[in-house]
Amino acid sequence: MSDRKLLNIELGRIKAERYRELPPSGLVVVLDNIRSAHNVGSAFRTADAFKADKVYLCGICAVPPSAEIHKSALGAENSVPWEHEADTLALVQRLRSDGWTVVCAEQTEHAVPLQEFRREPGRRYAVVFGNEVDGVRQDVVDAADSCVEIPQFGTKHSLNVSVAVGIVLWQMLSGPGAVGGRLDVL
Repeated sequence: MSDRKLLNIELGRIKAERYRELPPSGLVVVLDNIRSAHNVGSAFRTADAFKADKVYLCGICAVPPSAEIHKSALGAENSVPWEHEADTLALVQRLRSDGWTVVCAEQTEHAVPLQEFRREPGRRYAVVFGNEVDGVRQDVVDAADSCVEIPQFGTKHSLNVSVAVGIVLWQMLSGPGAVGGRLDVL
């Protein structure tokens, strides 16, 4: 089999200005007290890849400009709009009052397995990802509309938050129930 890798110039990537002009995906990322600037940068890069509308950086999250964020974001911190909020719970309450459905990526008693989660047509979703040690704060879980859990089969009970962001965004924007998923727009 012969299959030539594409060169970067052949990928047809858009500029940051064009990115911001694309139709909204109806999905935002909320980072709840992420300690590592590298994980924040990775979340930006993943949010860019799946055309999330915004990244909210809450609490102790590093914010741009940051050399550590830039190292893993590769400039995505300049294409994806972002906002810092001191308190995740205050943000979740604001998003809910603005009509967003808040979903936590967290292991809870009633979490829906990610592959069974279905986006509802016309709804906008804010997905909360938690701290590397403590996960999503319990008061934020309590204020959310639901939780999704990534099924895992090994001996560990968690994934790095940057990996979780990629898995959840992929499923929510392309999996069953994805309405107007971003993959068909570009």
